[in-house]
Amino acid sequence: MAAMVSFLVPEEQRRSLDELTDKLDLSVGQVASKRSAFWIMLVMSAVIAISGVIGNSTATVIGAMIVAPLSIPILGVALGVVTGRGPLLARSLLLVVSGIVVVVALGFLFAQLLPNPVNVLSNAQVVGRTSPKLMDLTAAIATGLVAAIAITRRDVGDVLPGVAIAISLVPPLGVVGVCLGSHAPALAGGAFVLFASNVVAMIITSTIVLLIAGYAGDADPATMRRGRAYLVLGAALVLVAIPMVLNSLSTLWAGQIADATTAWLRDTPDAEVMDVTLHSDIATVSVLGPTQLPPREELQQKVNELVPWNPKVVIIHTVGGRVQ
Repeated sequence: MAAMVSFLVPEEQRRSLDELTDKLDLSVGQVASKRSAFWIMLVMSAVIAISGVIGNSTATVIGAMIVAPLSIPILGVALGVVTGRGPLLARSLLLVVSGIVVVVALGFLFAQLLPNPVNVLSNAQVVGRTSPKLMDLTAAIATGLVAAIAITRRDVGDVLPGVAIAISLVPPLGVVGVCLGSHAPALAGGAFVLFASNVVAMIITSTIVLLIAGYAGDADPATMRRGRAYLVLGAALVLVAIPMVLNSLSTLWAGQIADATTAWLRDTPDAEVMDVTLHSDIATVSVLGPTQLPPREELQQKVNELVPWNPKVVIIHTVGGRVQ
């Protein structure tokens, strides 16, 4: 264990608890400058991210990733949990919640200026953040590990946790606001699940790294007990993982439905499966082909055999063929 700790956070590079507190607690030290920097960077990051989402610009969203002030209170939550500091934990959670409100509100306001919100809901920046899967949770866990190591070591640049975390925080929150402002609460919910899962995963991995690095032993032994906080984090991880597991399974089932649809169209010349989506109890199948398709009931029966809850099959039929 000692060798692993030394490899993870070498003693000569390990920040002291006071150094970590100064970096992660906006209520100690130069309070006014810390808070002004946090809110200025948060608003600017939100504006850049939302503009990139609405404009379907990956480059612009990447620009927002460089500005990541939400990493500070998230890591502050982990430090509060490990050291048992209730006030630090409460202040950090309040900053996270306040940041959520600000970014979502900005996304909502931007959406009110759109001439056709439906177009925004179908762009890649929105679609890619409204159906999180287990692989997104894996990335969040790795991101939390990078953030925690970077903040505990003096020889790792402070920019690393910001660059790593912003990709998983500010853009999804911007999508939440844009979707709410575009009257798409279901999509907003999916984007918020992505955000929440990343926050929970980052807090848990950061907590583990801080524990391994020995910061719990540096804390005042008179601080509050930490067992309840660990239980809450575990429950939160399970809670956010459930919809991600369901989304992953939905993707798997959608692929199987696509194969079943291809088999269903086997005797229909020039018919082609364009897209298949599975949301809740509806399987939407887009087909490009001639006027006459096989009976829908046959496809419905195949889908019922594949998916346990027997979703209703909706066929979007585009009459025609591909132009070579």
